[in-house]
Amino acid sequence: MSTTGATADPLAALGSLPGVADSVETVRKAVDRVYGHRIMRRRSTAITSEAALRGSRGSAALSGADWALEEVRRRSDFGADDEARVVGAALRLTAEAGQLLSIWRQSPLRVLARLHLVAAATDGDEVGRPRQAGEAVDEPLVELPPPSADEVSGRLEGLSELIVTGSSAPALVTAAVVHGELLALRPFVSHNGLVARAAQRIVLIGSGLDPKSVCPAEVGHAELGRAAYLAALDGYVSGTPEGMAAWIAHCGRAVELGARESTAVCEALQRGAA
Repeated sequence: MSTTGATADPLAALGSLPGVADSVETVRKAVDRVYGHRIMRRRSTAITSEAALRGSRGSAALSGADWALEEVRRRSDFGADDEARVVGAALRLTAEAGQLLSIWRQSPLRVLARLHLVAAATDGDEVGRPRQAGEAVDEPLVELPPPSADEVSGRLEGLSELIVTGSSAPALVTAAVVHGELLALRPFVSHNGLVARAAQRIVLIGSGLDPKSVCPAEVGHAELGRAAYLAALDGYVSGTPEGMAAWIAHCGRAVELGARESTAVCEALQRGAA
């Protein structure tokens, strides 16, 4: 995150970039609409469960397993092939994210290690720790050259320090930076996209912006498409103010679309059609 370091609160500085305040306000209004829906007062657990399923599907789609929602809903075996394993990993991560909120602010690196362990679901030596020098990264949908293991280590420590220290930045900004930094670094040998999106979910829940996890940004990222996702990531990696602002705005639009998805679920439940 090359724009940090100039101020005591670099995340807050990103919040002052042109257009970011508008994105933050738009997201807040979209989230408020979901939480203000009459169905949320009676059936919030059902909305949360449906949002989790749809978010998992969206995250898996961005990692190459673009299954129909009903296919994800009906399947019970997620070990049959590569795509099934990706969907299974996304489902496990979504379920795990809510269990790690209390640890995140004290030890984000421990949480990231746990997320990778859950996603990989194997006991190999490379699982649950940042990759080491000479270890390849299996992340075919992100074609940017991965940083070296030494750079990964240093930037992960910097990201951890930012989270532990805390910031006055809006939740959207923090979530976007965590997401973008993990995608840019690809700190693990595999499943980095899934882990990055799960970490974004943790920030959005833990910050209080989406405490019931009913605004799945993963849905929005999938709806906006892989090409737009990677183009926005290029902006983040550039480190320019314009690129960073564009990435934050892209993440904001994804949360907004996730909120719209859950609003539609609320409307369907209200009509008795779901």
